[in-house]
Amino acid sequence: MRRAARGLLNHAEMQVTNTKSGRKTILPHNQQKVLQRQLSTQEVIERDDKYGGRHFKTLPVVLVRGEGVHCWDIEGKKYVDLLGGFATMSQGHSHPRLVQVMRDQVGKLQHTSRAFYTEPHGELGEYLCKLTGYDRFLPMNTGVEAGDTALKIARRWGYKSKNIPDNEAVVVFAEGNYWGRSLAALSSSTDPNCYKHFGPYMPKFENVPYNDLSALEDKLKKQPNICAFMCEPIQGEAGVNIPSDGYLKGVRELCTKYNVLWIADEVQTGLGRTGKRFAVDYESVKPDMLVLGKALSGGMYPVSGVLGSNEIILTLETGIHGSTFGGSPLGQRVALEAMKVLEEEKLADNAAKMGQIVREELQHVPKDIALEFRGKGLLAGLKLNPDFANGWDICAKLIQQGLLTRPAHNYIIRISPPLVINEQQIREAMGIIKKTLLGHKKS
Repeated sequence: MRRAARGLLNHAEMQVTNTKSGRKTILPHNQQKVLQRQLSTQEVIERDDKYGGRHFKTLPVVLVRGEGVHCWDIEGKKYVDLLGGFATMSQGHSHPRLVQVMRDQVGKLQHTSRAFYTEPHGELGEYLCKLTGYDRFLPMNTGVEAGDTALKIARRWGYKSKNIPDNEAVVVFAEGNYWGRSLAALSSSTDPNCYKHFGPYMPKFENVPYNDLSALEDKLKKQPNICAFMCEPIQGEAGVNIPSDGYLKGVRELCTKYNVLWIADEVQTGLGRTGKRFAVDYESVKPDMLVLGKALSGGMYPVSGVLGSNEIILTLETGIHGSTFGGSPLGQRVALEAMKVLEEEKLADNAAKMGQIVREELQHVPKDIALEFRGKGLLAGLKLNPDFANGWDICAKLIQQGLLTRPAHNYIIRISPPLVINEQQIREAMGIIKKTLLGHKKS
């Protein structure tokens, strides 16, 4: 008896009926796609809107493929990607080395948990520590988890090493910070869109103005129970706010003076994005803890973590911290290869060169169109004049012209492409932006 008659089809097969003869035919899986109607852009969007959450405002394009600095939508249209997965795709979409390592490792050993030793865990830690001069790397998954882990470590250190009274440890943050959407992260936020109606908030979180050393010292001087100061070397989500020269060096000196840990959130600014390996390298300073994520795994798998000294990281003794997927063989192997790509392909150097072109192309846009260009390397933003247009309208027009990005705070056009972008591609992208802005002005 034929398998079709018994209804015992292989999972890779499909039974179809010829509409003329009525005969049933079994097709292998690789031929099924020709019979399946592809959904339109609108149908995909409507399905998302019906079954998904509404917490994220999404631009109306459906992406199905990426390679290098380009993406393609469901209709086959090609785009230059200037968003880079919110500065995550530094190695480019589907980098062949990362794809190969991902395939190899997932077919070998993808997950065990930290209940057992695996080779990739220590291998990534050793590579990062020798590269950066830190003693230990504690891996997690997402950037917000790494930030939360750094805060746990800081509090623990405060009680064990600084002798802060129990439950009295204070963490200070820079105003305008953004390190995620967890309850702890929003408790440190000064953006109502992030924290409003989500209280009660994490206790003992306080804020000082960003790029203000006097305010920071005043806070550190008055409050003896501060265990840490956490800030981004360049504030990304706040609109690419770049501090004054000497600010980071001053932060280092003040934290040392008042025996406070400095946590540098380099989830977005780190790993070549700003034209240096880390943004703190512009002032040759070393934070007590460095928080990494995003490009650490090239967007292939969520990998983040915290770098620090033996004294600091080892305040977390056995049994008091953990993560089901943190330090997984798959994640660590991909992250190791992603780091090697960043270093061996000199992507920080390329970011510096391409970022200079972006600055040259955009810093002289007329003030009636854009008020200000901000940027370092390939972390940049063009602040639109509110009287000219809002960011959503401009980004929608950029999509029509084959360029992908989205605004920050409605009026800042983000520029954070894959760091593999070359001069021809970056000039093409800048040309699209300028043409679109001038076309909008005329309309």
